[in-house]
Amino acid sequence: MDHSDVVRLYGPWHSRTVRDVVELFEGYTGPWWIAGGWAIEAFTGVSRSHGDIDPSVPRSDAHLLRAHVLGRLDVWAANRGDLLPLTDPARPVPDTCSNLWLRADGASPWEYDVILMDSTQERWTYKRDPRVTLAFDKILWTKEGVNYLRPEIQLLHKAPGLRAQDQLDFDAARSSLSDEASAWLRSALETAHPRHPWIEQL
Repeated sequence: MDHSDVVRLYGPWHSRTVRDVVELFEGYTGPWWIAGGWAIEAFTGVSRSHGDIDPSVPRSDAHLLRAHVLGRLDVWAANRGDLLPLTDPARPVPDTCSNLWLRADGASPWEYDVILMDSTQERWTYKRDPRVTLAFDKILWTKEGVNYLRPEIQLLHKAPGLRAQDQLDFDAARSSLSDEASAWLRSALETAHPRHPWIEQL
């Protein structure tokens, strides 16, 4: 779904920035980073409108995030089109859930869409094809003290949807990718999405 469909079904989103995310994670004890379109924008310097902002944490650290925002923000599991309120701190996040939505209460806009990445301290694994992996210390880069998901990895995550904003992000980032990053993305697409149109463009 595009952002307008999400808003129609689930309600509006509060406009948040990188600074807001930094404040949200102040005092957080686990690794976190910014993914999604904001990560591409940080890399390219090319701005576009964003429906939300996507902080990200390892899936195994979902409990740390829930404890960190307890009493401030409600946590909902966005799971394959359904929303499940995680009101019981002991209730685990469903295995099929890739996103946690945060908001202050039911009358308030959504604040953050937290992406749960399949990773350990040593290795990241692409959620749509476990053959595509990288060492965890290779998936992030830092700008002004904030960690971001590397553009080639973010583009891989965007590839299946191929929404208008995904193509904009690819077009903005492609010429700035290093030869190594371009080769990695092409190989990952050939493995996980072998008919994808970006392969030839890389």
